[in-house]
Amino acid sequence: MTAHDTKLVKKNKSLRHNEYYATQPVFDKLYALSKDGCNFYNLMDIITSDNNILLAYRNIKRNKGSITKGTNNTTIDDIAKMSNEAFVKMVKNRFKCFYPHTVRRTEIPKEDGSGRTRPLGIPTIEDRICQECIKQVLEPICEAKFYEHSYGFRPNRSQENAIARVMYLYVRGYHYVVDIDIKSFFDEVNHGKLLKQLWALGIRDKKLIKIISLMLKAEIEGEGIPNKGVPQGGVNSPLFSNVVLNELDWWIANQWENFPTKHKYKRKNDKYAAMRKTKLKDVWIVT
Repeated sequence: MTAHDTKLVKKNKSLRHNEYYATQPVFDKLYALSKDGCNFYNLMDIITSDNNILLAYRNIKRNKGSITKGTNNTTIDDIAKMSNEAFVKMVKNRFKCFYPHTVRRTEIPKEDGSGRTRPLGIPTIEDRICQECIKQVLEPICEAKFYEHSYGFRPNRSQENAIARVMYLYVRGYHYVVDIDIKSFFDEVNHGKLLKQLWALGIRDKKLIKIISLMLKAEIEGEGIPNKGVPQGGVNSPLFSNVVLNELDWWIANQWENFPTKHKYKRKNDKYAAMRKTKLKDVWIVT
């Protein structure tokens, strides 16, 4: 089975799970409202709904990391012993007065063959489930605001999609690439900036913002409370990284692709043809 086939299977499973718990219409509505520029003030009601919590368990369970122990030594196998009613009650109670468990830190080899390692933060299984509950609700809201040609860590998108976009630009005559790599990006994310960016995207539930802030500052065992960064290994870290970089994506897109002009062109190609007569340079971003 190819990597594309594996991702397709995961996508189909996610859709089946969403449909089974009747959450897909809810997520679709959140996406549509976000697309229309709406703000959201009562997201905790959706996050702590029975079906969203049960869906979070199903999604976490299918992740191979669910059998990895956190600092309290519990895994998904321990959660599986609980009845649905007891499990849902446990999660709701955690959200009522949320305080994160400590995060276990481990080092794993980098995939570049350099022999170096990168730090991985492993939350407890209970915290991972709470994080998944939040991610399921935040993701459609954020997806509606993300740049069209951003592909990393996004649902139903892959490296193959990014490569296809690059090849499309190549055959249209764009042959120069500027590669941008942000050093230690996950470790350097500013917590305050991230929370402001979530607010700007329409996530205005103050209780939720407070819980996310607490999650970001979950104590790392043996290291203390972090004042910046999102843990590599956290359920929401990929989504939060895209939130942070979303402004950069749109800023670059606005330098050419979406550059505002006084004259309103019926076709984008006519607009670009006129812009090429100025000092502006063609630039496209693929992330």
